[in-house]
Amino acid sequence: MPSEYRVAPAVAARLMGGLLIAISVLVFVTTGLVAFLDLHTALLLIPAVLGICASAAGALVLARRGWVVRFTDDGYRVQWVRGVGVATARWKDVEDAGTTTSAGSPVVVLRLRSGGSTTIPVEMLAGDREEFVRDLLGHLRRGQGLRQL
Repeated sequence: MPSEYRVAPAVAARLMGGLLIAISVLVFVTTGLVAFLDLHTALLLIPAVLGICASAAGALVLARRGWVVRFTDDGYRVQWVRGVGVATARWKDVEDAGTTTSAGSPVVVLRLRSGGSTTIPVEMLAGDREEFVRDLLGHLRRGQGLRQL
């Protein structure tokens, strides 16, 4: 059974907030250019329309591709995480899994047989952390052909 863990609402709000700040700076700069260079005020429609399109595109990206971790029967994939390490691997390539902290935040680390690792910050995930770890371990056991005792 595939599992998907989406971006936490706080992280999504931070991403959209950054986009809105960038749009507001663009509108501010355009307004200054219109005022100081005595340009036509219709020029202000350009950043307004671009801002609306960028906001809609950002919301669409978060709605469609807003997952951070995806588990399948064969392996896992991680996206949207800076410093993840190995973003995609098969369960058979995972040597062990553990939890730790990185920069003061809780993370799950999957160490691979090849020497690489995958670091997943659980604060980026929507949902219960304990349920995420249980689901990860279940996929790992099944992917490596182990049965629960």
